[in-house]
Amino acid sequence: MKLRPLGDRVLVKASEAKEVKKGGIIIPDTAKEKPQEGEVIAVGPGKTDDNGKKIAMDVKVGDKILFGKYSGTEIKINDVEYLIMTQDDIMGIAE
Repeated sequence: MKLRPLGDRVLVKASEAKEVKKGGIIIPDTAKEKPQEGEVIAVGPGKTDDNGKKIAMDVKVGDKILFGKYSGTEIKINDVEYLIMTQDDIMGIAE
């Protein structure tokens, strides 16, 4: 299945959460921090302003982005987990 985001939404594949060891203790999956970075997989056409003019997207497919800890909605496509969020949830593009 393919997904094409609408409006100013972005489909993101989050980076894997890193396993952190403190004092030799392995932290279980349930206690790991949610990743706050990922790669843009698909981009919508952009938001429409009040005058009907399209506002271009600032991100493109392949961009590495940073986003808020609780941003987006988790979805699963072909057993792969993604986040779908608005462009406003994106804090920056890593270069």
